[in-house]
Amino acid sequence: MTAVLSGIRVIDITNVLAGPFCAYQLALSGAEVIKVEAPGTGDLARQLGADPELSQQLMGASFIAQNGGKKSMTLNLKLEGGKEIFRRLVRSADVLVENFRPGVMDRLGLGYNALAGINPKLIYCAISGFGQEGPMREAPAYDQIVQGMSGVMSITGDRHNAPYRVGYPVSDSIGGLTAAFAISSALVGRERTGEGRFIDVSMLDSTIATMGWIVSNYLIAGVEPEPIGNDNFTAAPSGTFRTGAGLLNIAANTDDQFASLAKLIERPDLVGDPRFLTRESRKRNREVLTLLIETELRQQPAVYWEDQLNKAGVPAGRVLSVPQALDLPQIAHRQLIRKVSDVAGIGKDVSVVQGGYRYSDADVPSDLRPPTLGQHTEEMLGDLGYGSEEIEKFRAAGAI
Repeated sequence: MTAVLSGIRVIDITNVLAGPFCAYQLALSGAEVIKVEAPGTGDLARQLGADPELSQQLMGASFIAQNGGKKSMTLNLKLEGGKEIFRRLVRSADVLVENFRPGVMDRLGLGYNALAGINPKLIYCAISGFGQEGPMREAPAYDQIVQGMSGVMSITGDRHNAPYRVGYPVSDSIGGLTAAFAISSALVGRERTGEGRFIDVSMLDSTIATMGWIVSNYLIAGVEPEPIGNDNFTAAPSGTFRTGAGLLNIAANTDDQFASLAKLIERPDLVGDPRFLTRESRKRNREVLTLLIETELRQQPAVYWEDQLNKAGVPAGRVLSVPQALDLPQIAHRQLIRKVSDVAGIGKDVSVVQGGYRYSDADVPSDLRPPTLGQHTEEMLGDLGYGSEEIEKFRAAGAI
């Protein structure tokens, strides 16, 4: 079987999260991803993560998370020698991904127009906080900045403690996924036209775009979104409930599901209660309904109710910690976590998370080892046609 993106060469000159996460998705689909990094330091994520020893070795846990299966070559793009190599690399590439501030690549003489002149089929994707145009184009942006400016934080938490940021870099991740989708679409389009194109991905735009239901309630219905904690704003009883042991998410979003829930907890009278007759009345009386349901749920632990409710056709699931989630038999069955052995620069096995998708008839990459800084520089230079003497001259000049 052939990987979906087999034969596609991607140049990844991104740092930290959104860009590397994008390129990692392409690598998981079989693309050859060449990570171009600054000599000596490389991607800042190499120094980030919860294991200080790995960070000291420039193989930080944050880097390992989204750089498996890539090749690393070091180039100093501020020097003409580094630019020369880079241009030759671009001639061989299908895709380039960068996440510098708008204008940086143009100032280096390596922007889209310059590179498209030497490779008209190049798909060039620029990821930034706010996009390549507009009054905020040059503003610096990190995940938490975008979470705050997108409105995400304003609706995260409840009325007592909002705003809260989402507990992981959601805007960075959404930006990366958006870019990977746009690149994949552009590759399909190139099959039809034979031409490359420029893709402008804004983390702010991407984050707001995923808030469709929330945004539409304001744009269409004129209702300003508010933080409602773990409750579902579309239905009740739908949210997080206390049990005899542990928290349980229940999504009884239809009348039939509500009736099944009431029967299971031996409170069929709730269905005929005037306060709970309709979806809207249940939402208005959410607090008292939750208290009545939790009184019965406290008779058994969350794991019991999860099983019983799902059997009754009422969606339910425990609230788990990250270790508990990773230990689910479902995750093991799907082989989401891949153990990677013989990782250079580490001296131990590591585990990485693969993509949330599987192809029916395509191979997944067999080698997901993250690269050490510059591990493939000489290999790539040789692939581009440079001889050993030329490589030594580049090295002496600090270009690699």
